[in-house]
Amino acid sequence: MQGSGWGVLAWEPLGRRLVVEQVYDHHGNVGMNTTPLLVFDAWEHAYYLQYRNVRPDYVEKLWTLVDWTDVTTRFDAARAS
Repeated sequence: MQGSGWGVLAWEPLGRRLVVEQVYDHHGNVGMNTTPLLVFDAWEHAYYLQYRNVRPDYVEKLWTLVDWTDVTTRFDAARAS
C-alpha cells in the first residue's frame, strides 16, 4: 500500500475473486458490492509512536496479529452469499 489510508482485502462477488483495495483519506472508495474480509490502518497515527517512519516493520507485525480463523469465516460467508 502506498501513502496513507486503509488497506482492505475484500471478496468481489462478480468476478468471484479476492481483491486488494486502498481507501484514501477516509473516503468510501472500496469496490462496488465488495465484502471487506480484512482491514488494516496504514495511517501514520497507527504506527508512528512505536515504529517511527519504518512502516514495513509495522506491517510485518500486523501479519502476526491477524485472526486468520475469523478472516476465513468471513471469506466463507462472503463466498456463500
